[in-house]
Amino acid sequence: MSERIFISSIGQDSHRFCSSDCKEGRVLTLGGLPFPDLPPLEGNSDADVILHAICNAISGLTGKQVLGKRADALCEQGITDSRAYLDLALQDLAEDERDFSLHHLSISVEAARPKFAPLKEKIISSLAGLLPLKEKAITLDATSGEGLTACGRGEGISVLCILSASCLA
Repeated sequence: MSERIFISSIGQDSHRFCSSDCKEGRVLTLGGLPFPDLPPLEGNSDADVILHAICNAISGLTGKQVLGKRADALCEQGITDSRAYLDLALQDLAEDERDFSLHHLSISVEAARPKFAPLKEKIISSLAGLLPLKEKAITLDATSGEGLTACGRGEGISVLCILSASCLA
């Protein structure tokens, strides 16, 4: 019988805010939720920077990339909702012979805008509905990084997350 080991994976993504000519029909989407009163992000998909970082973290566990060719193929079919990309990543996780169990997700956002304090609980609740994690196993914090980067100066949003899991050794 194999023993279970604990591992972590890092996910990262960033997107810039849309210029005025790309805003039509776009909505800011974060953690699977639309925020129509806030400036949208650029991207082939809905540019959900939080879900993209989580997909990358899951890909780090499974070794199967979702963002890139697989997500681009979905975009070409008109599927631009990042929840579909997360579903692919979770399917890879479920099919992996190492029997993964997720334990904790820590998300760090760097952005000058929007203010994340009023959005935090809604995003965590949404993520708990999308992931096999309870709300208390998901943390989200945000910083402007003292304006040292483009995201900290308000040009976009950058997300770094750490996903903790266990699996068979």
